[in-house]
Amino acid sequence: MNQTKNNDVFKVARERMVATQLKPRGITDPRVLEAMRSVPRHLFVDEALWDQAYGDHPLPIGHGQTISQPYIVALMTQELGLKGDEKVLEVGTGSGYQAAILSRLARSVFSVERVPALLARARKVLDSLGYTNVHLKLDDGTWGWKEHAPYDAIMVTAGAPAVPEPLVEQLADPGVMVIPVGDQFSQSLVKVIKKDGKVTEEYKEGVRFVKLIGDHGWKE
Repeated sequence: MNQTKNNDVFKVARERMVATQLKPRGITDPRVLEAMRSVPRHLFVDEALWDQAYGDHPLPIGHGQTISQPYIVALMTQELGLKGDEKVLEVGTGSGYQAAILSRLARSVFSVERVPALLARARKVLDSLGYTNVHLKLDDGTWGWKEHAPYDAIMVTAGAPAVPEPLVEQLADPGVMVIPVGDQFSQSLVKVIKKDGKVTEEYKEGVRFVKLIGDHGWKE
């Protein structure tokens, strides 16, 4: 298959993904839908999985980690309510796909990953696609990235036993964080809202993520 035809096939797959997986489930933010249409998800997984890249399910990316199903990526992104000028912190770079989506919707994205090989691969893909407003760091993401705080929005892409306190501290006022919280097998998506000095939590739908490993998460 030549490259042009290949690109056409994946563009059609993205359109189908938006039409059949996202819109029917309540993803209505036009900017989120456009980002999901435009970012080539297949490039963030191994070539052997390209034919599954736009399916309604997560995929393995190695090192015990996954790329979340498209709907969950879109849902968590929509919950942040990004308008375009925000500084966003992502905890758990993984494949780099979620950071790529955020980069289309915010001014700058700071993403922290603890697995060196995943970070290196994500950097390579993001650079090849020209997503220059994504800044990556190898570290324990449960501590956030203090040098660039506060953040207008924070997204955590792994399941935590509780909301890490350093992340609450690094959230701007007003600010929004989306994080899966629960046990090691299932979590609820929690929207943490900081406004006028108060922090409130809204529980959304049930989800299942890999464990958030770190000082303020799960132990290895």
